Amino acid sequence: MSPSTAFSIPPPLGNCSHLLPPSWKSVITSWLAEDTPSFDYGGFVVGEGLEEAFLWGKSEGILAGVPFVNEIFAQLGCSVEWHLKEGDDVKPTKENPKVKVATVKGPARCLLLGERVALNTMARCSGIALKSRRVLVLARQYGWKGIIAGTRKTTPGFRLVEKYGMLVGGVDQHRYDLSSMVMLKDNHIWSKGSITQAVHAARSVAGFSMKIHVECQSLEEAREAISAGADIIMLDNFTPQGIREAASALKQDWISQTGGGKEDGPAKRCLVEVSGGLTEENIEEHLCDDVDIYSTSSIHQGVAPLVDYSLKIQPKSRS
Repeated sequence: MSPSTAFSIPPPLGNCSHLLPPSWKSVITSWLAEDTPSFDYGGFVVGEGLEEAFLWGKSEGILAGVPFVNEIFAQLGCSVEWHLKEGDDVKPTKENPKVKVATVKGPARCLLLGERVALNTMARCSGIALKSRRVLVLARQYGWKGIIAGTRKTTPGFRLVEKYGMLVGGVDQHRYDLSSMVMLKDNHIWSKGSITQAVHAARSVAGFSMKIHVECQSLEEAREAISAGADIIMLDNFTPQGIREAASALKQDWISQTGGGKEDGPAKRCLVEVSGGLTEENIEEHLCDDVDIYSTSSIHQGVAPLVDYSLKIQPKSRS
């Protein structure tokens, strides 16, 4: 595949706060409790006087995490006025090395109580949004039209923020947790005895509405999973050439069973996912038109860049 200047990519989703579950605000309370478990000594120094602080973006990124920051400061009795929208680019330049992202107002002590919690949350969420967007744009530049997804390899206690960053960046979150989709991996299959037995056992409790997803180490395993009734098969840690050969063979299986690709034929079209090894640097060699989904933890685990933000209380003139 070669990069193209003519490609289509949907705009960022923007504010996704209406997707958040009813319990999410209690998570913010726990973050604040963790950061100030007893006395607020620094808060004693600055007191309760009303102050204004500017939230600056100091490195390239995509603004993500707005509802979390709003709630952090709301719980502390402060207000936030945003100068950029969720999903907007944060683009410092040589001439303007800082971008004013928001203005926060409230008691000085409360501004500082929320400062680090808010900045840490935004830095991580915005970095994941940026990395997600970069990988998605690269895939589209190379003409690939399928789904780029994250994984469940998220940070315990911080999953909601990381999945939110993926959404703002424009990629698929993949399954949110173990209850979101049945994913049968090597340990499930070895414990049950075979792919077929594992899929049948899963279907007996998952019902018709839950998708069954099977991790496969070979073309033969993928074929067995599809025959057993899997909805999605994942080619795990295949080489780029192995991906092309296996995905093409599975597509040909489906075409031959449906009499030339007619959807009213006897075979069910199973989604083909590829996982393992996809990064910004090697995306071109991995992409294959016969693959429906590429899932990668590179957009959110460890190497995702943090976007640099700072919060500065504005000095008052002293008479």
